[in-house]
Amino acid sequence: MRTREFLSRLEHERIVQAIRDAEAKTSGEIRVHIQRGKLSSDPLIAAQKKFHRLGMHRTADRNAVLIFVAPRARKFAVAGDKAIHEKCGEQLWQRLVDRMQAHFRNEKFSHALVEAIEEIGKELAAHFPKRSTSTELPDEIVEG
Repeated sequence: MRTREFLSRLEHERIVQAIRDAEAKTSGEIRVHIQRGKLSSDPLIAAQKKFHRLGMHRTADRNAVLIFVAPRARKFAVAGDKAIHEKCGEQLWQRLVDRMQAHFRNEKFSHALVEAIEEIGKELAAHFPKRSTSTELPDEIVEG
């Protein structure tokens, strides 16, 4: 399932714009990965592996967040780096997962992603304000 099959062009653009808007206020990085094909492992483990493969652990402030979605498996996970986890704790991740789950159950995939990105962006901005040299990773949705 390609990203375009999971998300319409308009939804795709809306998600990318939400990432740009969120990152405009923070030095943190947010990425979305859509897993094509089957998912044979726990989604959180897969998200953590993808987080490292994408080099997200190499940001200067260790404040990147990956939203990992496996549409065919109907699973997702949110993986964040060390600094954001230390600042926000498990409560942030649980709140994001609970809200996304509710939207996914109602098949409101893009709404779930945009809302999660906005929430992550607020938390990142509160703890990691924007600096002049903040942009490190691309804003596109990653697919693989």
